[in-house]
Amino acid sequence: MVCYNLYIFNREGTCMFYQEWSRPKSVKQGAGTTSDDQKMMFGLFFSLKTFAAAMDPKISDDKPQLGAPLKIGQACTFKSFRTNNYKLHFMESPSGVKIVFNTDQSVGNLADCLAYIYSNLYVEYVLKNPLYDPGQPFSCELFSNNLNRYIRSIGL
Repeated sequence: MVCYNLYIFNREGTCMFYQEWSRPKSVKQGAGTTSDDQKMMFGLFFSLKTFAAAMDPKISDDKPQLGAPLKIGQACTFKSFRTNNYKLHFMESPSGVKIVFNTDQSVGNLADCLAYIYSNLYVEYVLKNPLYDPGQPFSCELFSNNLNRYIRSIGL
């Protein structure tokens, strides 16, 4: 099993953290710049999330319009999707922080792993840091080291 990269976005769509392990295609071959790559990733899962909500069979009269912003927890959402080259895993926290983790397609459900990354690594090492300005991009060596240790411990 191989992990490619991980993104952490705030509720407005700003990429607060990006970690790459073994991405098979460089950013220059795809989006061109890291910033464009992050915007494309946010746009991809935003579109999938709103599409899933619009197709939700349990919502009746107040069904959101396709592309309309959703309240956190409103309607159904997707957890992952698979292509012939990779699998994208997605989690949104109650505060609107979104974690996107790309792996090879053979990896199973990583919902518990994303929850662990959010609650035991992001909250503990980033949010509880008194020097951190919430919602802003961060570079925290303690977070990165523990993230890498966790990823190795689960066999990715």
